[in-house]
Amino acid sequence: MECEKSYKGIAGSDGIGIGRAALITEPKISYEQSSALTAEDETKRFDAAVEALIEKTNAMAEDMRKSVGEKEAEILMGHSLMLSDPAMTDEVRGIIAQGLTSEAAAEQVFETFAAMFEATGDELTMQRAADLRDVKTGIIKTLQGIEDVDIASLPKGSVIVVSDLTPSMTAGINKDNIEGIVTEMGGRTSHSAILARALEIPAVLSVEGVTAKIKSGVRLIVDGIRGEVIEDPTAEQQAEYAEQKADYAKRKKELEKLIGEPTVTADGDRVELVCNIGKPDDCAAVIEKDGEGVGLFRTEFLYMDSKQKPDEAEQFEAYKKAAMTLKNKPVIIRTLDVGGDKDIPYLGLEKEENPFMGFRAVRYCLKNEELYRDQLRALLRASAFGNIKIMIPLVTCVEEVRGVKAVIKDLMSELDREGTAYDKDIEVGVMVETPAAAAIADLLAEEADFFSIGTNDLTGYTMCADRGNANVAYLYSAFQPAVLRSIKRIIECGNKKGIPVGMCGEAAADPRLIPLLISFGLSEYSVSPTAVLATRAEIRKWTKAEADKVAEKVMKCAAESDVLAVLDENKK
Repeated sequence: MECEKSYKGIAGSDGIGIGRAALITEPKISYEQSSALTAEDETKRFDAAVEALIEKTNAMAEDMRKSVGEKEAEILMGHSLMLSDPAMTDEVRGIIAQGLTSEAAAEQVFETFAAMFEATGDELTMQRAADLRDVKTGIIKTLQGIEDVDIASLPKGSVIVVSDLTPSMTAGINKDNIEGIVTEMGGRTSHSAILARALEIPAVLSVEGVTAKIKSGVRLIVDGIRGEVIEDPTAEQQAEYAEQKADYAKRKKELEKLIGEPTVTADGDRVELVCNIGKPDDCAAVIEKDGEGVGLFRTEFLYMDSKQKPDEAEQFEAYKKAAMTLKNKPVIIRTLDVGGDKDIPYLGLEKEENPFMGFRAVRYCLKNEELYRDQLRALLRASAFGNIKIMIPLVTCVEEVRGVKAVIKDLMSELDREGTAYDKDIEVGVMVETPAAAAIADLLAEEADFFSIGTNDLTGYTMCADRGNANVAYLYSAFQPAVLRSIKRIIECGNKKGIPVGMCGEAAADPRLIPLLISFGLSEYSVSPTAVLATRAEIRKWTKAEADKVAEKVMKCAAESDVLAVLDENKK
């Protein structure tokens, strides 16, 4: 509903929140550029601040792991890794040696790196820029002895209004007291959005100038479904939104009835509904939310959380834990997807002008066979304890799949000679996320045991568009005809060969896309644990015939706007 004091933004986390604004402003940080300390003493001061901040960040991450979840804790663990990265800390020390204070040196180095990441225009890489600035602020505040904003003490019924909700702020949120979140920055895939969804707090992001427009104490309605904030609503509006909030809560409660129910279409056709995870401990959330297995285990987090390469034994224990926790449910484990926006300092990746099209993922692994063999041996050994499947990321040609399979075959012979148990029929699949893989999906189906469509990268690469670049963000959509045709072709090629085809990108949980995926013949949907029940409910609404009618209309559309219009007209 539009009104005089209504602000539009991005719907970051679903739900309706009604409460009073709590304006959060970070204290202004100022410092002298010169210092009476020697460079040696200034360096000691910097090192002490870094050590203290790492300790504090690790403690916050552990609290977040317990209160929110493993995936969300990873965000703060990433901050610890940045603080430990010699590429940045050594440069800070070098600038201190030139006569600058710790504050000035940290400002210069972290801001330089942040600007570099921001300039890529890629949303995920730009998120790293936001993280770097959060870390930079943390260092300077630690050096200055400035306390963090105390979000934990906000009263019940508060709506947080802030320029940017950083991960370090989020660690202190008491979700029972927070009705909503409104920010000036962030997008649907930003860390603030991810954390808000994990906490199940309605959020509207990227509301321009909102911290200057809204004062603390004013009543607000946060519509995280439509991406709208209403200031000082009328009694009529409050009643209307209170009813919507109750309806939303009721629908969520209704979804709980689907726990333990099969994931089937209205015709009774069974599909798999599995989850995306980043750590073995995430398997607890899969079980809690009634996921039917794991469709994507991102193994790079095992590397990102360590100061050195995890060896075969460490990886074996992690994969074994996931397999045993989920018993005989499928666990699809993606091999190391390093590079692009995932830089791991100790691996010594060279800086590239375009890392997203450079030496990354399977390309890196096949050239670093010792590292890859450790991971594949660990996966094979862990396969004796459950239903593990191996997935290869960023495939662009058949030779890459054959190369990985050759290494696996050699390792199997090695394990046979040792008498080590493993699943001799372990499946090896392909993550289809490049236009090249989509174009040769029929050839890849001859080599792979299954497909999983990565819609995030497939959309970006197909449309040549970074969603973080405002000038081309309108092109980044899985509803673009070019992307839909790629998805349809990939599924058709897999089905023709008789191999399962899944989807592990964000689009798998989009209710608008589900009738198309049913019509195309998708057999597996991999979503975040919190999206399992809503996705199951949407799948159960559609018969194949109904989905086919919608798909027939959509595939005749020439523009994304036409596609969305058809889907909106036919939604259930």
